[in-house]
Amino acid sequence: MTLPEDVLYLGVRELGEALRARRISPVELAESYLARLERHGPALGALVTTTRERALREAARAEREIAAGRHRGPLHGVPYGVKDLLATRDYNTTWGAAPYRDQRFDYDAAVVERLSAAGAVLVAKLAMVELAGGMGYNQANASFTGPGRTPWNTAYWSGGSSSGPGAAVAAALVPFAIGSETWGSIVFPSACCGVSGLRPTFGRVSRHGAMALSWTMDKLGPMCRTADDCGLVLAAIAGPDPRDALAAAPPFSYDGARGGARVPPGRRLRIGVLEGATLGVQPEVAANFERSLDVLRGFATLVPGAQLPDLPFNAAAETVIGAECASAFEELIESGRVRELTAPEDRWGGYAQTAVPAKDYLKALRLRGPMSAAVDAALAPYDCVVSPTIDTVSYPVDRPFDKAWPPVPMPDGARPVPLGGAANFVGLPGIAVPNGFGREGLPTSILFTGRALAENAILAAAGELQRRTDWHSKRPKLREAVSGRR
Repeated sequence: MTLPEDVLYLGVRELGEALRARRISPVELAESYLARLERHGPALGALVTTTRERALREAARAEREIAAGRHRGPLHGVPYGVKDLLATRDYNTTWGAAPYRDQRFDYDAAVVERLSAAGAVLVAKLAMVELAGGMGYNQANASFTGPGRTPWNTAYWSGGSSSGPGAAVAAALVPFAIGSETWGSIVFPSACCGVSGLRPTFGRVSRHGAMALSWTMDKLGPMCRTADDCGLVLAAIAGPDPRDALAAAPPFSYDGARGGARVPPGRRLRIGVLEGATLGVQPEVAANFERSLDVLRGFATLVPGAQLPDLPFNAAAETVIGAECASAFEELIESGRVRELTAPEDRWGGYAQTAVPAKDYLKALRLRGPMSAAVDAALAPYDCVVSPTIDTVSYPVDRPFDKAWPPVPMPDGARPVPLGGAANFVGLPGIAVPNGFGREGLPTSILFTGRALAENAILAAAGELQRRTDWHSKRPKLREAVSGRR
């Protein structure tokens, strides 16, 4: 029996409560998501593999445990998918790339281990941009599974590099997924697909068993229907791990574990609005951001003119990613198998990265400490800062990214705010949540960025915004389509 769509669009908290009360069977729930994945996943370019045997085994275990009163927590019996850069025993882990499509590991990634311990049910390995975009792709067709498509308008991209998780959550193929971010790859597809995506503080979540693109910038985090769901999932996957020497952040306790992320009674958040945040953005994106600010004023004190230090964040981030990517994929590049990648740009981009001078890489690493201190000082007056997540709605799948939309003119002398490079280079948490629609019926999004380890602050702000709006509850109209998989 396939459960109705209304059930499959429930959030993690609601599903967990229904499973615990035995109003829903974990096995029926897993089978329903598996059927939906198989029906819509390929057409959206969102699916690599359904983990059917494992899913039904884990769901049956959850059903027995819940019936016996042994409840593991809010994720017990809840299905999920993972971006296909996370190792999973008995299933291929392709990294989205043709040269690795038959790759298999004999262990689970740390995140998968922790979700299994929480009783969650793995139903799918989800599509991604090949090698998480490290080779410099400039088009949506940069995966052997074909371009990811946002379910809001399948002529447009689901975003990268966590393209499959974004589309799958938006289309209720899974209630939550795990994505990864080195420079925008959780928050960007979340914006393109109208879902909530949390980039944790660097070191908050172990990367053991995850493909390495940039050892000093890679982060794993949840993509869900709501900010509250993101908090519940982060609580299950966060924590130190001796197998990842850089996963050194202290354990995470979600402030909203019992009732959702909330602003404490009697307290108003102090939220900085980034100076120039709407310069150069599409008018619809800017208008939706301003409307979101009106909602935020109902529970927060907004402080205009928040600024980042004038430092070369983007250049430093590009240098580090280039050098570490070239090292991570040295064998692929030197063997020539890089030519098997799908996007033409990716077939030669790695060669340029091998030419990053060691002195430039080391200089960028030395700059990280002073840059982190400068950004922390700039954010210290606020609980968080806000900006549009991306400048436009999603990009068409049939044209290069640099020709996706006509540029919006900026005032003379104005420069884009380097928030993506800054936050990712110094490892700050951020959460993107939907805040309306723009051109071609595509979602727009607002981004909350906090100081290191301040996930509860950004979850409270985003969660309160979602309690006062309903953008996160909107559903795309799925249509049957011919799969683009080759």
